Amino acid sequence: MTVTKHIKHIGIIGCSYEGAALCYKTICNEGSNYLGQHAHPEVSLHTYPLNKYMKYVRSDDWNGVAELMISSANKLIKVGAEILICPDNTIHQSLPIVNKKISTPWLHIAEEVLNDATKNNYKNIVVLGTKFLMEGPVYEVKFKEAEIRYEIPNAEQRNKINSIIFEELVYGVFNNSSKEYLLHIIADFKNQGCDAVVLGCTELPLIIFPNESALPTLDSTRILARAALKKAIE
Repeated sequence: MTVTKHIKHIGIIGCSYEGAALCYKTICNEGSNYLGQHAHPEVSLHTYPLNKYMKYVRSDDWNGVAELMISSANKLIKVGAEILICPDNTIHQSLPIVNKKISTPWLHIAEEVLNDATKNNYKNIVVLGTKFLMEGPVYEVKFKEAEIRYEIPNAEQRNKINSIIFEELVYGVFNNSSKEYLLHIIADFKNQGCDAVVLGCTELPLIIFPNESALPTLDSTRILARAALKKAIE
């Protein structure tokens, strides 16, 4: 009698479509590395429009963000999702609220990035992302617990990076001037003693490539996707 191994159904809670699409593509593209040609776990995705999330994020209403995430999660669970992920770093600030109402396993993006950072023995990491992420607790808390130094750009740079993300990257616009600006910031942090950079906006891996960066990159989007893939087939 042949026993067929159960492959878990992955549910993706999207926020911005470029980041969600990269996460989905990574799971599907790399599934064949484990499961054979053209194979990958079953994947479902649900996303509310980004403006609904940003209404709450900008007003510092993390309960409102959580309600959207919970609603998406319940829709995905209803169609069979057994593992949940959210390829958006910023709204992970609401995950402690979400976890009180959702019992399905949910992989935390910052925890998965931390796992990679620890494996590589990184100790002083700069985090790039939206200003809400860089100024928020998502990575700062996790890194502090792991005794990893957490660095972020200055206020002017944070605002500029935020504009690049929301005015360009989430629309699939990748300007060379923006790329150069981001790479310059990374190079400056290398000179200040950082040993890695977290691409903590899930669109940043679409404009910053490892071979261009002065520091090793921790690609939060693909790290999360690969963690979900391994969890699904373990």
